[in-house]
Amino acid sequence: MKFLITGGGTGGHIYPALAIANEIRDRYKNAEILYVGTEKGMESELVPKEGFDFRTVRVKGFPRKISKEIFKTVKELFLGLNDAKKIIKEFQPDIVIGTGGYVCGPVVYIASKKKIPTIIHEQNAFPGMTNKILSRYVNKIALSFEESKKYFKYPDKMYITGNPVRKSLFSIDKDKAYEELNIKSDIPFLLSFGGSGGQKKLNDSMFHVIKENINNSNIQILHVTGKRFYDDFINNLTKENIIIKENIQVLPYFFDMPKGLSIADLVITSAGAITLSEITALGIPSIIIPKSYTAENHQVYNAKALEKKGASVVILEESLTGEVLENTIKELIKDKEKLSSMKENSKKLGKIKAVNEIVDIIEEMI
Repeated sequence: MKFLITGGGTGGHIYPALAIANEIRDRYKNAEILYVGTEKGMESELVPKEGFDFRTVRVKGFPRKISKEIFKTVKELFLGLNDAKKIIKEFQPDIVIGTGGYVCGPVVYIASKKKIPTIIHEQNAFPGMTNKILSRYVNKIALSFEESKKYFKYPDKMYITGNPVRKSLFSIDKDKAYEELNIKSDIPFLLSFGGSGGQKKLNDSMFHVIKENINNSNIQILHVTGKRFYDDFINNLTKENIIIKENIQVLPYFFDMPKGLSIADLVITSAGAITLSEITALGIPSIIIPKSYTAENHQVYNAKALEKKGASVVILEESLTGEVLENTIKELIKDKEKLSSMKENSKKLGKIKAVNEIVDIIEEMI
């Protein structure tokens, strides 16, 4: 059986694709899996590390404003369509699976025109442009949020599956995690991070929170700045003569995120779809600060979907200050009943078998 998987540009499209690929590999021992991405996207580095065959197509995202760039984009699109035709002809897939990003466009479109079964997966509450266009051509659409159904016109194609999350989240030994991360189990532990690349507004506000709690032994904070912001963050602490105590940790990148998430009492983060899927899968209360500069403002839609269900408190970047964040944290930590309710609501939203459901659909299609 031959499976062609495509998706790229950001981790939000790539990690679900890899989760699906790994589930297929587990189920079908003789499966041939080919991943199609772009040469310069993150997928070109991440996919080969997972042991999957990888090929590329030439394609660019359309500019958001009319400019000369649009002509280059159209030219690349036609080149990408030719690349996709060639790859599909050579590989002869039994099914094509797209997880978003503009690389999916030519690959899934050509597959659908050749009557090869196709399915797309949408991670966000507000769908991306590529998936909205492809929805008219594909056989099935897997969605992560109930809220995204209204943006598609084909209800008979849609399934609410949730976002695939990494299996390592559910195999953590919590006692070991507390020990290895130097966290005390009887004191509230806050984990904050602005996605894999960091978030400046969150960093600025967390600087104030850390400054205010430097001598507060009743709270533990692990803040991840993102590599590009780390030096400035540490330099600012030095300028204000703030000496980090053992209750606070500041890191440029956090390699043990599954361990941190498994023991966090409260997560403060941006609204990337995969991050939100992971915190709901584990049932963690959250303060969400959606990034205001993402495509179609999709992070706001993601965040509001959790807030509406009582799993999160949302603070928009335009309203965010250190004082606002500090007060929100204090109120939640003091209100055990609300925190407990948020935890339950978060757990209800979690879809821990999303990848199984997606591959079940794929299984039926082939």
